[in-house]
Amino acid sequence: MVKELAEKIIKGYRIKRGEELNFLLTADLEEMCQGADSVREYYCGNKVNLCTIINGRSGKCSEDCKFCAQSGHHNTGIEEYDFLDVDTIVNDCKKNRAEGVHRYSIVTAGRDLQGKALQQALTAYRKMRAECDIDLCASHGLLTEEDYIALKEAGVKRYHENIETSKRNFANICTTHTYEDKINCIQLAKKAGLEVCSGGIIGMGETWEDRLDMAISLSELGIHSIPINALMPIKGTPFEAFPRISEEDILRTVAIFRFINPEADIRLAAGRAVMIKSGEKAFRSGANATITGNMLTTSGNNIKQDINMLTDLGFDLS
Repeated sequence: MVKELAEKIIKGYRIKRGEELNFLLTADLEEMCQGADSVREYYCGNKVNLCTIINGRSGKCSEDCKFCAQSGHHNTGIEEYDFLDVDTIVNDCKKNRAEGVHRYSIVTAGRDLQGKALQQALTAYRKMRAECDIDLCASHGLLTEEDYIALKEAGVKRYHENIETSKRNFANICTTHTYEDKINCIQLAKKAGLEVCSGGIIGMGETWEDRLDMAISLSELGIHSIPINALMPIKGTPFEAFPRISEEDILRTVAIFRFINPEADIRLAAGRAVMIKSGEKAFRSGANATITGNMLTTSGNNIKQDINMLTDLGFDLS
């Protein structure tokens, strides 16, 4: 059934909400990975997209997301600082571009970004657009339509806003904002002409049905880039004692997301460090993008190591 499904998707068929998909949860994992890889190759070719991020403002977040080290509701001992100096960000962007990264994003802790901090971000994006040959992304929480327009005008191409999990499960993850807040944010960003990067985290106590629902919701939203994070339990958060998800479950999730979102970038994010060879097999299971970087916070590999690994696998990083 998996091979037949992959062939149907390549011919144009799309999985819709309400279909019986439980067979994807029990199908042979190797067949799942092979089928998803064939869909990836057909729609995305052999190009892999590398993204790196900078933590532009850290800690003291007003939101209570149970997985997050930066929430002011948790005691994680994370470093706290206000918005970084613009030149610090621009210079970091230039270094990452020189290493071969395709996309660069400023990520800030907090419900949103306002006032002086927002203006600093806009200045940084304008300067990076002028001085760096790289696609720019932004991740600043729940903004207004005017803010998204300003980001677009400053040179940002894509906005990041994870939906995190299914609509049903969201209240188990966060109570200070809602799933609907997330969807509204995504719709406003798209209205402003921005592409959207949105995915979530697996291993937070959700069911497989929640994962399927999240994948279908992202398909319905027309998301361009879907980061898949595996929970890395952080001491001081409510999820600190959660067991780490298995590599087999990560690979099955990646394959399912590829089947349901055949044309999107399926982007490996947090959790690669717990996989064999930093998730090498996931790139043969439907993934075609990743977050990378020299801070070693997401993959276990630095940029050069990721480029070497992916080149050895036969991918094109030009």
